Amino acid sequence: MNQKNWKFETRTIQEGYAPDNGEPRVLPLWQSTTFKYDTAQSVADLFDLKAPGHMYSRISNPTVEAFEKKIASLEGGVAAVATSSGQAANALAILNICPTGGHFVSSATLYGGTFTMFSSKLQQMGIEVTFVSPSAPAAEIAAAIRPNTRCIFTETLANPALEVLDIEKFAQIAHSHELPLIVDNTFPTPYLCNPFDFGADIVTHSTTKYLDGHACCVGGIVVEKGDFYWDADKFPNFNEPDATYHGVVYMRDFPETPYSTKLRVQWIRDLGVAMTPFNAYLTNLGSETLHVRMDRHCSNALKLAEFLQSHPKVSWVNYPMLPGGQYYDLAQKYLRGGSGVLCFGVKGGKKEGEIVMNNLHLAAIVVHVADVRTCVLHPASMTHRQMDEAAQRAAGVSPDLIRVSVGLENIDDIIADFDGALSKI
Repeated sequence: MNQKNWKFETRTIQEGYAPDNGEPRVLPLWQSTTFKYDTAQSVADLFDLKAPGHMYSRISNPTVEAFEKKIASLEGGVAAVATSSGQAANALAILNICPTGGHFVSSATLYGGTFTMFSSKLQQMGIEVTFVSPSAPAAEIAAAIRPNTRCIFTETLANPALEVLDIEKFAQIAHSHELPLIVDNTFPTPYLCNPFDFGADIVTHSTTKYLDGHACCVGGIVVEKGDFYWDADKFPNFNEPDATYHGVVYMRDFPETPYSTKLRVQWIRDLGVAMTPFNAYLTNLGSETLHVRMDRHCSNALKLAEFLQSHPKVSWVNYPMLPGGQYYDLAQKYLRGGSGVLCFGVKGGKKEGEIVMNNLHLAAIVVHVADVRTCVLHPASMTHRQMDEAAQRAAGVSPDLIRVSVGLENIDDIIADFDGALSKI
């Protein structure tokens, strides 16, 4: 199903699964590892990639496929591959392009887990990364590109710094060097931003966050736009025969979806980091209300940000939709709303911030973000604790920063909770 004339809200509900006559109205859960075939040749054709279908749920599954189609539609891409986590999605997005000995450029303002994976695990695999400030001039960012650079990686709305990415600037830099731009669009979701509209080539998500929206299941997804020139000389793995599939050439045999096909049949198959059918079922269910939830997240977050900004015990507040903020103009250009995450600092610093966090009752201290329940976290001592202070500050994490994921509770109750906690200092 590909109803291009449908509005976003309709596609969140209708896309991905189209029941035939007498079939279930709601996407079923195909909780099966295996699928039955009538002939041996049917299975052989699947393994040779000559016929569509599902050979094994480690590679593909009908429930997962329906979810993939929905998110591809919402982002405006041609295909998507669901993974076991957001970390897996970002790792595979790079590994699908960068061979051992390769290099990529990444914005420095990243989620702590992504930063550590890039700077540690991928380094151990022989893939180097150079971090750049997203706000740096284009010439400075371009100077980080090397002959063996294979992509540029960024976040639309940095976690937790909330720096809004100038997507067009990064797309121009990437494309002028024949490189794809990968954008992690987790915080805005496709409802608030479509990076493909501004030049991105690959979009990733931690579906664990707003796409699920209920803190029920971990997952990730990689979406392919579908018009990048993978036939360039620097991407031989897309243009040379794959011996593990009897000589398949991805650009030749899958010209519309070479990136997604290669990611699925190589990396998902070999590393086994597929999304489970049950998690796909739950995340698809959550995504059906994405547009409704994100409107309330945005509304509540802006009201809480305005309250904190006027509070005498708060030293600073960062939310993309606050007028006069550092990223306000970029937010107006790229975002249809500021998402549900904000950060702030308490006068006095880290110690006073801990007092506030320990005296919240509605908002919980959890290592999570972006679901219906309000929660808080201190990144410097939690998600970014493996980084030294210099690296934390480069990622936009100051010692006093408190990240708030504003939920869907009544905003008066949320504000009262923070007001009461601030009164303890």
